[in-house]
Amino acid sequence: MGSRNRVEDFGPYQDASRLFDHVVVDMDVLRKDPRCYRLIGQQVGSADSMCANMEEGFGRLSRSEFIRFLDIARGSARETLGRYKRLKHWLPKETIAARIEIADRIIARLTKSINTLRANDDSRHPKRSSKVREARASYQTTTEVASDIIMDEDIDELLRTATPDTRHAGERPFRHNLLLKR
Repeated sequence: MGSRNRVEDFGPYQDASRLFDHVVVDMDVLRKDPRCYRLIGQQVGSADSMCANMEEGFGRLSRSEFIRFLDIARGSARETLGRYKRLKHWLPKETIAARIEIADRIIARLTKSINTLRANDDSRHPKRSSKVREARASYQTTTEVASDIIMDEDIDELLRTATPDTRHAGERPFRHNLLLKR
């Protein structure tokens, strides 16, 4: 997380806070149009989410969690930008262009920060990269698998001897019901 230990000193956060203030003013203009009620709430929410996720990321102790919250903030910035493009029916072109410029700057700065943090993390810990890995699968031997298999003759015997407590009430004894009860 570097020498910046206050979210208020982080450039993308400063831009996001300014954009949030603009969103509040811009959405106030739209509040009288019932078609915009939902858009207003979503726009205010996504602009708030940018700031909130950066704040939460700065509160985390691990680099990977910090990166994750910056990535979420970047997604909220993209959402805010996209919605401004769709608000062209209600807001002046100049307003939209100015807000999109701020959102683009936030996205670019967050992307650069995320990439820098990931590169630094991967270079310090080459065995611990930011790539997703799955745990190695363990497989049974053929003998172990064969002992777990229920043969068709066993299933036929279960079907013949099924009692009400080995099947669901009122149902025909299906193979899967018997196998699950076994």
